[in-house]
Amino acid sequence: MSISTSIKSIQDIMRKDVGVDGDAQRIGQLVWMFFLKIYDDKESEYELLDEHYRSPIPESLRWRNWAADAEGITGDELLDFIDNQLFPTLKDLQPAHDDQRGFVIRSVFEDAYNYMKSGHLMRQVINKIVGGFDFNKAQDRHLFGDLYEQILRDLQNAGNAGEYYTPRPITRFIVDMIDPQLGEKIVDPACGTGGFLTCAIEHLRQHQVKTVDDEQRLQQSIHGVEKKPLPHLLCTTNMILHGLDVPTNVRHDNTLARPLRDYGPRDRVNVIITNPPFGGMEEDGIENNFPATFRTRETADLFLVLIMHLLKDGGRAALVLPDGTLFGEGIKTRIKEQLLTTCNLHTIVRLPNGVFNPYTGIKTNLLFFTKGTPTEEVWFYEHPYPPGVKNYNKTRPMRIEEFDAEKSWWNDRVENKYAWRVSADDIKARNYNLDIKNPHSPEAIVHDPDVLLADYAKLQRRIGDTRDQLKAVLAAALSNG
Repeated sequence: MSISTSIKSIQDIMRKDVGVDGDAQRIGQLVWMFFLKIYDDKESEYELLDEHYRSPIPESLRWRNWAADAEGITGDELLDFIDNQLFPTLKDLQPAHDDQRGFVIRSVFEDAYNYMKSGHLMRQVINKIVGGFDFNKAQDRHLFGDLYEQILRDLQNAGNAGEYYTPRPITRFIVDMIDPQLGEKIVDPACGTGGFLTCAIEHLRQHQVKTVDDEQRLQQSIHGVEKKPLPHLLCTTNMILHGLDVPTNVRHDNTLARPLRDYGPRDRVNVIITNPPFGGMEEDGIENNFPATFRTRETADLFLVLIMHLLKDGGRAALVLPDGTLFGEGIKTRIKEQLLTTCNLHTIVRLPNGVFNPYTGIKTNLLFFTKGTPTEEVWFYEHPYPPGVKNYNKTRPMRIEEFDAEKSWWNDRVENKYAWRVSADDIKARNYNLDIKNPHSPEAIVHDPDVLLADYAKLQRRIGDTRDQLKAVLAAALSNG
């Protein structure tokens, strides 16, 4: 049976359980089980390599000792074990001072939940996992990587849970263009399920890692923070699947909850790659962690301020932002002025509608900048739909090959029907409105408030003229009657 078929049969079993309500809970349930299975398979590897290895998980709670036997505990006994032994112990795990793996396990289970109410159905799920997956096999690890993408797409369809997923073509393109180097500190301050971090790992291994020491440097260079428990659990599992033995640098926290002034020189980083949540609002008080001139509760705006602050001089960043940031005024204007003054905002890739469907239809942009020198000009690139495509959807998502044109243009930039540049002086004259129409595409949608108001006034005049003409025609007809 294929892995994707196994997953579907597991989800079908879960749908019979009265405690599991909706896709997000099904995925949450599935992922903590997979985490324990994956971790147990990794421990088998650790034990082969180190005869002194000791698991941070108490012996009776290790997956192999309660789950691996298909004829093992089931029904109420299994449910009692999960709810009253496994979860309470792992949530409150007290690892030895230097046992980093133990701290990872505790952080994973701090906000995990067992939603299932039937121990018999749970045993069926466990047996499917036991019989269908061996994560010490390279083939299964590879296949599960593809399956992981499928799980994330399922999350994307589960209402607001879609905010954790950035389409892989976007993460790949951003990482390829930022080109992180071995030894650089690479951070995603809103890492979700780890898409940017895993792309960075793959990129470095492909281009930079040649020795065991190189791999150790790589493992120490990857850092992420995620506020919400389910994506943090997914991210930690993702890191382990990608060979980070002890992903202690992926923290369950809110990066914005720390006052900006508390980030000192030792916190500065070389590379930031992220898709901060947009359209959301932070809880009351978070904005007070930022200077008064930048105080807002809009999450994406706060992350942009934080990113500018965290970068070292010469540090590089790329992030996803909605159109609203580009044309927004007030605090958004002050943030953009700070961006162009302290950083070289060299590129904005404007994405078409539907990239983040069905989570949101909001148009988005990829911003690339380097800290330390002010912006002189900004290059814009309008990413087109591929031929024959009018919108992205589940059956026709974005593909990495679509970015080949941008990649070939990147290092030898010339204006074309998709690319144009605007000077920093012109942007300043526009009050830092970055929502700039492609001059080579007259039909492009414009969000500039002044332009929209002018167009609206013209439309109103045309409507008024038409109304006056109709009134004249009617009056003439009545007088002739």
